[in-house]
Amino acid sequence: MKDKEQLQELTRYGVDAAEKGDFTGALHYLENAFRLADAPLVTSYLGYCQAKERGQVKQGANLCMSAIQRDPGNPVHYLNLGRIYLLVGQKGQAIQILRKGLKAGCDPRIVEALKNLGVRKEPVFAALSRDNPINKVAGLLFARLGFR
Repeated sequence: MKDKEQLQELTRYGVDAAEKGDFTGALHYLENAFRLADAPLVTSYLGYCQAKERGQVKQGANLCMSAIQRDPGNPVHYLNLGRIYLLVGQKGQAIQILRKGLKAGCDPRIVEALKNLGVRKEPVFAALSRDNPINKVAGLLFARLGFR
């Protein structure tokens, strides 16, 4: 029973530290929590903190993906993976994973992240690429006519 309480406390401190930007402190708490139990929330935040603080992007992304596989209904895991993608400049993948996170559940941090990214609207003709001239002209036309 004591281990469970300790795990919850370490997880809470680690998550709070990560959200406040103290990734060194967060790593300390989350690594200790991870030794006690491989819980999805701990795994997800540990992955994000490793990528942010230590530059271990691939390992961090793998930890977040593992958390998503084990707990797909928690949008926080998608948020953390999206943050990792943004760290390495993969905006398209970040947007895609953040949208999946919104489908899993509404988290205001995901909504805020998508707003900050300036998410583009879907192309008018989904069968054509975004760069196709037909899509570009149709998008501009629809925007001027107020349909988008």
